[in-house]
Amino acid sequence: MLASMGLLIDSFWRAVAYCARPRVLLLSLLPLLVMGVAALLLGHFYWDAAVSTVTAWINASGLMGSLWRWLSAWGAGDFPAMLAPFVVLAVAVPLVVLASLLVVATLMTPALVNLVAQRRFAALERRRGASFLHSLAWSLFSMLLALLALLASMPLWFVPPLVLILPPLIWGWLTYRVMAFDALAEHADAAERARILEHHRVPLLVIGLVTGYLGAAPAIVWASGVVFAAAFVVLIPVGIWIYTLVFAFSSLWFAHYCLSALALLRDAANPAPAQVVQRTDLEQ
Repeated sequence: MLASMGLLIDSFWRAVAYCARPRVLLLSLLPLLVMGVAALLLGHFYWDAAVSTVTAWINASGLMGSLWRWLSAWGAGDFPAMLAPFVVLAVAVPLVVLASLLVVATLMTPALVNLVAQRRFAALERRRGASFLHSLAWSLFSMLLALLALLASMPLWFVPPLVLILPPLIWGWLTYRVMAFDALAEHADAAERARILEHHRVPLLVIGLVTGYLGAAPAIVWASGVVFAAAFVVLIPVGIWIYTLVFAFSSLWFAHYCLSALALLRDAANPAPAQVVQRTDLEQ
């Protein structure tokens, strides 16, 4: 346990240092560009239809519809029409976050793992225990489970303490599932990956939970975008970019931890060649 804690702290500081590298910062902008284009296309073709559908649903929702009409009769304006865009956003934002994680997992994580491997584990054998399609299927299945968990837990978000606990827990579990798998996909074989995920489950889940709570920070930016409507177009992409950078950091943290654990595993199995596996030239 003490060895795992030391590995956890060491990999954390290395991930922080790597986030300052220009290559990492540039990579963090690529998913934002892809998502920005996709969001513009979806907004252009489907925004009006989605808002109209939600407005009609609110008006047709029995007692609530009667309440909105009563408020409108007293001069409150067309309340359903004002509320509908926020409902659409409330549904769309989690999907955007999930898409962000998928983009990071498919575009950024392999590049970041390769960066860590080149600089610290150049002699670590690549046994390619999972293909790209295997990794993608694992990510999609994990995201589906996380989305179902989010939808199932939404009624509990109205309980003040739980809204601060449940979403980060779900994001943390999802990050742990996706990032740990991808960090080991290239270098570990299936048996090594299963062993590391089993023996290091607790520290890996801690990494996922910490990054999950870090991922909750951009919600403040999004809330500001809702309050300050004039800055909405700017603040929402900024929030997405922060999410992407948090995902990049989590990917680096998992990469440093998992590759170190893999090097130690092989060191225990074959001490002689493992002496040249791990490099410590963090600043190189």
